[in-house]
Amino acid sequence: MARSVIRRLLIANRGEIAIRIARGAREAGISPVGVYSDADANAAFREALDESVRIGPGPATESYLDGAAIIVAARTLGADAVHPGYGFLSERAPFAQAVIDAGLIFVGPSPAAIDAMGSKSEAKRRVRAAGVPVVAGYDGNDQDAAVLRREAAAIGTPLVIKAVAGGGGRGMRVVDDLATFDAALASARREALASFGDDAVLLERYLRRPRHIEFQILADAHGATVHLGERECSIQRRHQKVVEEAPSLALDPELRARMGAAAVAAARSVGYTNAGTVEFLLAADGTFAFLEMNARLQVEHPVTELVYGIDLVHEQLRIANGEPLRFTQTDVAARGWAIEVRLNAEDPAHDYAPQAGTIATFEVPRAPGVRLDAGVRSGSDVPVFYDSMLAKIIVWDDDRAAAIARLRTTLDETQITGLPTNLPLLRAIAADAAFAGGDTTTSFLEERGAALAAYTQQRTANALLAAAAALVRSGYGWRPAGLGIPLVLEHEGVRAHITADRTANGWHLSGAVEGDIPFEGPVSATAATGIVSAPPPSAVATRSGASHGSGSVTAPMPGKIVNVAVQNGAEVKLHDLLVVLEAMKMEHRIEAPIAGTVSALHVATGDLVAAGAALVTIGAA
Repeated sequence: MARSVIRRLLIANRGEIAIRIARGAREAGISPVGVYSDADANAAFREALDESVRIGPGPATESYLDGAAIIVAARTLGADAVHPGYGFLSERAPFAQAVIDAGLIFVGPSPAAIDAMGSKSEAKRRVRAAGVPVVAGYDGNDQDAAVLRREAAAIGTPLVIKAVAGGGGRGMRVVDDLATFDAALASARREALASFGDDAVLLERYLRRPRHIEFQILADAHGATVHLGERECSIQRRHQKVVEEAPSLALDPELRARMGAAAVAAARSVGYTNAGTVEFLLAADGTFAFLEMNARLQVEHPVTELVYGIDLVHEQLRIANGEPLRFTQTDVAARGWAIEVRLNAEDPAHDYAPQAGTIATFEVPRAPGVRLDAGVRSGSDVPVFYDSMLAKIIVWDDDRAAAIARLRTTLDETQITGLPTNLPLLRAIAADAAFAGGDTTTSFLEERGAALAAYTQQRTANALLAAAAALVRSGYGWRPAGLGIPLVLEHEGVRAHITADRTANGWHLSGAVEGDIPFEGPVSATAATGIVSAPPPSAVATRSGASHGSGSVTAPMPGKIVNVAVQNGAEVKLHDLLVVLEAMKMEHRIEAPIAGTVSALHVATGDLVAAGAALVTIGAA
C-alpha cells in the first residue's frame, strides 16, 4: 500500500470483525484502536488492538450503538479514521456524518449513499430508475397499518414484511395467511425498532425457492466501479445466512455478466463509494431481481478474498484515503472455490435458540486452505447482548468438490464445548448429498431438515455408544452379574440414557438418545468421537422454555420481555403464544407447553429476566 493518510484507525465494533480489521490495518502500517463494553472487558478482540477504551455497559444501545461515545473515544485515542465493521452503526448515515463532522475519515460510503441504500424503500426506487429489476411489492411512505394491510391483500400470500432500515434478517416476517398479518407486522416493527431505531417496513412478494446471490462491489471516488463476482448465500435460517460460497454453480458467464452489470448500475445509482454488496434473488429460469444493497463490509467477504486474491479491508482503506482503484473490471479473475460456514452459539435442535455462557474448548484445525476468522477462544464468555456468531470457518481449494471435502474434514476435527453451537448442523450440511449437488435454494434447511437431523442423530448416537463402550470396557460401575448399569452421557448438547448389560458374548448397550431415538447393540472397540461429558442436572428445555410436559414456563436464556400476549385467568391451547423474549438481537416466541389456564403471570413488558426465571404458570385443563 502507498503511504496512508490514515495513521490510527478506530474500529467501532467487536468480535471477529474487529480482529479482522485490526489485522488489515496493521498490515497497511496503520495503528488499530477500539472500544469495548463492560460485557467485553475480557474479550479476545481487545488483544488485537493497540489500545481500547470502555464506552458503556453491556447492552448495545448503551455501548456499541452510542455514536457520540464512539466519537469521543476516537478523539481520546488520537484516531484519524473510523471503521464501523458490520452491524451496529455501520449503515447509519447520521453516524457517518457525525464522524465526518468531527474531522475524521469514515471508512465506508458517503452518508448520502448510506441513507439511500440503507432504506430498502428508497433503494428499490433508485435501482428501479436505473433499470435494475426489483421484486414486486409495496415500498411507499404511508406506514398506516390499514394501508399496509390493504397492500398486503393486493400482493397476496406468501409475502414478506421487511424492516426498511433492516439487515441480517431482523425485522423480517413471512406471512402465509393474511389472518396472521397484523401479528407479524407488530412483531416485525418491534424487532426493527429495537435493532435499527426505525419501525418502518415494506412488503414484498415472497419467493419460495430462489437462490440468494450477491455481488461484491468496490467503487472509488474517481468514478470507477467494479464487481468482484458473486457469492451464493442461499442456505439460511431465519433469513440469516449459514453457508456462503464463491462462485455459484447457478451462474454461467453470460448470467454473471448481466447480474454483475446490474450490481454496478445499482451502486452507481446512488453515487456509491468504498466496499458494498448488491443482493439479488435468482429464480430457476434465470430471471433475477434486486433485493437490497448492504453499504458495508459483509460477514462473508472472506470467500471473495480467497477466490479473487484481493484484500477487501486494504481496498477499503485505500479508497478512504482517496486513492483510485488499482485494477479494472477486466483485471478481475476468479481462481478456485471457497466456502464459509458461520459457527453460531445456538441450538439447532431447539429452534436455533441463541446460547450464552462460557466456551470451555474451542479448537479448529489449521491447515493449508483453511482460514479461521474467530472472535473467541477457549475460556471466552459469550454475552447475551450481541449476535450469536462466534467465528467463521472458510476453506478454499481448486474446485467445489475439493473445497467440500476440505470443509467436511475441518468440521469433523473441530471441537467446541461449554455451550451448544450449530456445529452439528454445519457438519450435516457439509455431508449432505443435495449440498454436494449444488441444490441450494433458500428453502434448503426446510426441505433437507429431516435428512440433516437424521445424519446428526446417527453421528451423535455413534459417539455416545462409543463412549459408553469405552466406559464399560474400562470397568466403570458394578452390578451383580454386570446387569443394568445405568449411564447418562451427553455429546454436543444431546443426552442419552443407556443401560449396559453383560452377556455371554460380552457387553450389550441399550437406551435412547434425547428425542426418544432408541438404539442398542453390542460393545465394539470403536473409539469415541468428539467430547462426551456428564449432562447438567437441569431438565431439557423445549422451545417454550418449559420442562417437558410442565405448566411452569421459564426463560430459556437471559433477555428482555418485549410482549406479553396473555393475562391471568386466560385459557390457552398447546403452542399458544405467551410472551416474546428478546435475546441476542433476536425475538423468541415463548409458547404454551400444555393446554390450560394461566394461573400466574410473573413478568411484564420491559422486564429483564435471567435464564430459568419464571415467566408464566399454567394450570392443566
